[in-house]
Amino acid sequence: MIYRNVPTEAVSESTADDLVRRGFRRDRITVIPNGVDLDFFTPDASVERFAEPTLLYLGRLKRYKRVDLILRALAVLRDRGIGARLIIAGRGDEQPSLERLRDELGLGVRVEMPGFVSEEVKRDLFRRAWIHVLTSPKEGWGITNLEAAACGTPTVASDSPGLRESVVDGRTGFLVPHGDVVALVDRLAALIRDASLRSRLGDGARRFAERYTWDRAANETEAHLRMVAGGA
Repeated sequence: MIYRNVPTEAVSESTADDLVRRGFRRDRITVIPNGVDLDFFTPDASVERFAEPTLLYLGRLKRYKRVDLILRALAVLRDRGIGARLIIAGRGDEQPSLERLRDELGLGVRVEMPGFVSEEVKRDLFRRAWIHVLTSPKEGWGITNLEAAACGTPTVASDSPGLRESVVDGRTGFLVPHGDVVALVDRLAALIRDASLRSRLGDGARRFAERYTWDRAANETEAHLRMVAGGA
C-alpha cells in the first residue's frame, strides 16, 4: 500500500522494527522516543523511601501486562525469607483476577492495590518505592520506566520490545527473560539486599532519563513534520 512508503514516526526502535515487519520502509521511519517532565519527575531528598522493601507496578491492569508475574515473584521472595511488599497502582479489567491470585498465593498483607492515582501520588510512589517493575511482553516504549528513572528509582523489566530500550541493563536497572519468574526474583533479591547497588542504578537511571526531555521530543517531531510537509 502506498501509505507504507510515506515518512512515519515511531517511539522506539522496537516499534520501527514492527512497522517494517508490517511492510513499511525502514528508511522512511524516524524514531522519536517519548519524553518525561524532568522538573516534575525528579528525586527529592526530603522524601524518604519506604521503610520496608517495596516493589511498585504502576499502569493499567490488563492481562497482557502480565502483572501476575510480579505477584508470583513476590511469593517466591517471601518463600526465600525476603520480606518485601508490592504496590499495584492502576485500574483495569484484570483487577479481579489479580486479586484472586494475590489471595491464592497468600499475599494479602503484602500487596496494596490503591487503584487509580493522581500524578502527584504517582510521583510520590516512584520516589518512595525501592524498585519499579514492569513485566509486559511488549511495549511501545515503557514510559513508566522513564518516569521511575527520572525519580532515581531503578526498574526490573522483561527483556522485551520497547522495554529493552527504556531500561539499560546493569546501568538503570535489570532486564530479565520475559516470563522467567526465577530470573525476576534473582534480580529483585539482589537489589533488595544491596543498598549500594540500588543507589548506583538509581543514579544511572536519573542520568539516563535526563536525555529524554519533552523539548527534545518536540524539536525532533517538528523537524520530522517539516520534512513530511516538504514532501521529502
